[in-house]
Amino acid sequence: MTNETDRSGPIAGNGLFGVGFRSLLRREILRFVRRPRNTFVPPAITNVLYFAVFGVILGQRIDNVAGFDYIVFLVPGLVVLGAISNAFENASFSIFHGRWNEYIHEVLTSPLSNTSMVLAYILAAALRGVIVGVIIVAIGLVFTPVPVAEPLYLAAFMLVVPLLFASLGVVGGLLANDFDDLTVMNQFILRPLVFFGAVFYSLEILPPLYRTLSLLNPMVYMVSGVRFGFLGYQEVDPLLSLAVLSGMAAAVIALDVYLFKKGYGLLD
Repeated sequence: MTNETDRSGPIAGNGLFGVGFRSLLRREILRFVRRPRNTFVPPAITNVLYFAVFGVILGQRIDNVAGFDYIVFLVPGLVVLGAISNAFENASFSIFHGRWNEYIHEVLTSPLSNTSMVLAYILAAALRGVIVGVIIVAIGLVFTPVPVAEPLYLAAFMLVVPLLFASLGVVGGLLANDFDDLTVMNQFILRPLVFFGAVFYSLEILPPLYRTLSLLNPMVYMVSGVRFGFLGYQEVDPLLSLAVLSGMAAAVIALDVYLFKKGYGLLD
């Protein structure tokens, strides 16, 4: 059974960003804002440990990386890690939980367009990613001064990066058959991208072949872009990184809308 009803335009006076969109967006934001102990405290504790172990203890034994103290070099990577993990988790869990408990049918039978539904889920999840990123920066400031060399680039990347992984989270929520599938996606897809994505090291230390192969990992463009925003240091051209990530985000959002239109994973 598919959900191919034409929802492409305004319906019942409810435009793309109309009342229905704002109501769904508000519901999704309140879902994590009302549970700060579950959504904001865990990443805060995790990053205190990251900064303490990798930044302070290990950082004292590591020479400067690309001219920066290791703990300072680490900040952008941890911000990206927290932002994408929470954006992906929020979107995937929200979609899957709605499917599992069948309350997503209330959204599907509303006069919202498919695009409005998708954007509401994605923007709420991306906002959670941005908030967690800000929390991580605040924690970093406890351990070391955190510069912002290129604020416009930083803002652009902190918009595109969570949007990309929030949109991927929608796909994950539609593909998952049970809660274990969401765990598998996090552990066997996100984690490898992170550990091979220049979060904890500079690309400059890699042999040329491995550095070239690393450019196949979208995480490299995210970390490099955010690192440029904070430190003014680039390993990949920031404009290239922004173009690659923006293109990926647009493509995945279009895929999300298509899957909603087809009712993939939404209707039995």
